Amino acid sequence: MAANKTLLMLPGDGIGPEVSAEVTKVIDWMGKRRAVTFDIAEGLVGGAAYDAHGVAITDAVMEQAMNTDAVLFGAVGGPQYDNLGWDVRPEAGLLRLRKEMDLFANLRPAVTFDALLDASTLKPEVIQGLDILIVRELTAGVYFGEPRGMQEWNGEERCIDTQAYTKAEIERVTEVAFDLARKRRGKVTSVEKANVMKTGVFWRQTVTALHETGGYSDIELGHMYADNCAMQLVRNPKQFDVIVTDNLFGDMLSDCAAMLTGSLGMLPSASLGAVDATGRRKALYEPVHGSAPDIAGEGKANPLAMLLSFAMALRYSFDLQEDADLVEQAVQDVLSAGKRTADLMGTGGEVLSTAQMGDAVCAALDKRAA
Repeated sequence: MAANKTLLMLPGDGIGPEVSAEVTKVIDWMGKRRAVTFDIAEGLVGGAAYDAHGVAITDAVMEQAMNTDAVLFGAVGGPQYDNLGWDVRPEAGLLRLRKEMDLFANLRPAVTFDALLDASTLKPEVIQGLDILIVRELTAGVYFGEPRGMQEWNGEERCIDTQAYTKAEIERVTEVAFDLARKRRGKVTSVEKANVMKTGVFWRQTVTALHETGGYSDIELGHMYADNCAMQLVRNPKQFDVIVTDNLFGDMLSDCAAMLTGSLGMLPSASLGAVDATGRRKALYEPVHGSAPDIAGEGKANPLAMLLSFAMALRYSFDLQEDADLVEQAVQDVLSAGKRTADLMGTGGEVLSTAQMGDAVCAALDKRAA
């Protein structure tokens, strides 16, 4: 690489710092064996930022995030923060990152590993070879709509949240889904609730019009109600290629799809912004799992989702396809060798600590690169 790429690491809370530490091992390996180096900065987010500064993310860290090539995010939250105010709770840091970086497209793959088929509660023949990509709209919808909050209604208290979408917000996330489908199997399923929600009707109309007029005739487009999609993910998940949906349904469906693979500890995600004039897009990468405070500090956390999130960063932010493939193949090799963290021990094998799993991935990288 002609110049170092910049990476901001925000380990966060709970197991976030533990799984983030394993990424640094892979980064060090790449510097030594692949001559791929990064300028790395680290900051506080979530409960860690609140403890130090009284906010979920400081303006200074936010500025760093706005001016880096990629953000690698651990996890936030813990029971000690449950009673904090809405604007300073740990999750507010992640929401601010998504909103101010305008990370409107959340990519959440659900891919099964043959070595872990028994970890899923579904029959192996249902999930073997599963490769789904859910594209979730991330900066609009009911999580951000106004008005929201408490109000008086007919003499009693009522609380509301507002679901709202503009045409442009729907179009830009759908374009990402169509473009990604072109590099996969060429099929997009758009998911909403057009039978009961006006925003669902608008979503379906907008996606259909973009498909017809936006130059995407080579993409097979289907529509599905969100409740049916949840059922179909369990009944016949391999019918899907790319699913595009709104913020709320994407949150739910991606977690449903995640458990098809057997463990949230295995699944990465990427949140992408628009491409700017230089060809760069703001991006944040994070594992799907949460902060898991019940096992924090015990060395039991599965770092593979974090390592696979870094692989997504290599692919989408740094255009290092071969290096991304290497990391993903190393993870496959470790699992195929029967090495497991505690969350995967239902499949049998040798149990490893968080640090041992990171070491095992680096050893597998050595073999791949030999």
